[in-house]
Amino acid sequence: MQHDKILILDFGSQVTQLIARRVREAHVYCEVHPCDVSSDWVRAYAADGRLKGIILSGSHASVYEVDDRAPEAVFELGVPVLGICYGMQTMAQQLGGQVEGSPTREFGYAEVRARGHTALLKDIADFHTPQGHGMLKVWMSHGDKVVALPPGFTVMASTDACPIAGMADEARRFYGVQFHPEVTHTVQGRAILERFVLEICGAKPDWIMRDHIEEAVQAIRAQVGDEGVLLGLSGGVDSSVAAALIHRAIGEQLTCVFVDHGLLRLNEGEQVMDMFAGKLHAKVIRVDASDLFLRELAGVTDPEQKRKIIGRLFVDVFKAEAEKLKAARPGSKGVQWLAQGTIYPDVIESGGAKSKKAVTIKSHHNVGGLPEQLGLKLLEPLRDLFKDEVRELGVALGLPHDMVYRHPFPGPGLGVRILGEVKKEYADLLRRADAIFIEELRSTIEPNSGKPWYDLVSQAFAVFLPVKSVGVMGDGRTYDYVVALRAVQTSDFMTADWAELPYSLLKRVSGRIINEVRGINRVTYDISSKPPATIEWE
Repeated sequence: MQHDKILILDFGSQVTQLIARRVREAHVYCEVHPCDVSSDWVRAYAADGRLKGIILSGSHASVYEVDDRAPEAVFELGVPVLGICYGMQTMAQQLGGQVEGSPTREFGYAEVRARGHTALLKDIADFHTPQGHGMLKVWMSHGDKVVALPPGFTVMASTDACPIAGMADEARRFYGVQFHPEVTHTVQGRAILERFVLEICGAKPDWIMRDHIEEAVQAIRAQVGDEGVLLGLSGGVDSSVAAALIHRAIGEQLTCVFVDHGLLRLNEGEQVMDMFAGKLHAKVIRVDASDLFLRELAGVTDPEQKRKIIGRLFVDVFKAEAEKLKAARPGSKGVQWLAQGTIYPDVIESGGAKSKKAVTIKSHHNVGGLPEQLGLKLLEPLRDLFKDEVRELGVALGLPHDMVYRHPFPGPGLGVRILGEVKKEYADLLRRADAIFIEELRSTIEPNSGKPWYDLVSQAFAVFLPVKSVGVMGDGRTYDYVVALRAVQTSDFMTADWAELPYSLLKRVSGRIINEVRGINRVTYDISSKPPATIEWE
């Protein structure tokens, strides 16, 4: 690629991904790498002349307690540098300033006074005080603060509790902010990051998905040659877009394996086959492994154990299919590659876990391990893309909007939306209840926006609860199962609020489920936010 690029050095913040997403939203290419890369690595990274700026992320640590420092080359390359939270503190300490623990910690909403009219904050404000001072509504998350500026720096922003909430060395184009511009709670955060990336760094905004297709197609062709590719098609957004992109590049050299584990949504298997085998004319092998998965899951109630079993069985099925495909077609070299729908957040989180800079929240089964077990080389055409970019790419490739923009679905499928033991009976009940919920969300228009509620919530689904409750239908007593409905709104899936759906909509969904799904007699609605709850129940 010949795009300008921004380097983000990750010191272990849980929101480092959001920095990268905001930069990409400005149509500038960026990459996240661990903070402990060497100065030689940084110089080599900048050697092609495309590096236009560096951003130092936040961290859960304190600069005076750990050895996590930015490589010295960061401050020697002559490119602009922006430090965020811990990134500002390590910049200050490394360049001759001083950082100390603060008696007053700031976590959450704060109002910051912009000072000095620096290039980064000039004319950016949420409101002005009666004295004419520009004020920013920001999100803070720190217990330490810069108490002495490094030589050459001036104060750029302040709060009562944090007199140096921002600092700048305009001559070297070094900037630091104690608040987090990457989170949506900082109202002008996008404007601040765009100012840094586009104006101060001068990066060209040419990272656009419709233009990326040809780049990606050429890269796949160069990597694969005339060898065959095996792809696990789950029906989810990532694997679907990966399949469409690879098929665009190499056509018949791609073989998709669609494993039906019996834990898909209603009619999902037929929809996948119709799209890829029917409309795209891709080679798709459908493997009905539902009996195998349900048999292995019998009696298992622990969610992590369920995930491991489902992941292991996927590997087993792929191994079997790969063996069948090893016999090469005439004039070809057979299957030599395993394609996966790995996306950039998976890569960042796995890298953070390896470097031990970030606290691992989840492990990702599609990063590492599987290619070695199958004896295949790894092809990951989406590994540089965030989810929103994958969706844009899918639409540009001609996939249906409803498929590309449907809500996230966990890899283990309904296996982790059935609490406790997974049974076929439970899966059948749940997929019908879930389909009713989604159908009503799609058909119910919110009057102020004119959009269906499905588009206004970020994720919605039903959860099967392994309990029974007493009910009355007609003149008889029932003793049937319970489902919970879950709908959340979020911009980043790291925090989420429960969606305040209209009572009339919930009433209609409940009535339909109880009347149409024999075996369910009670419907509840989950009003937990994340945190403290997670979005999925398991």
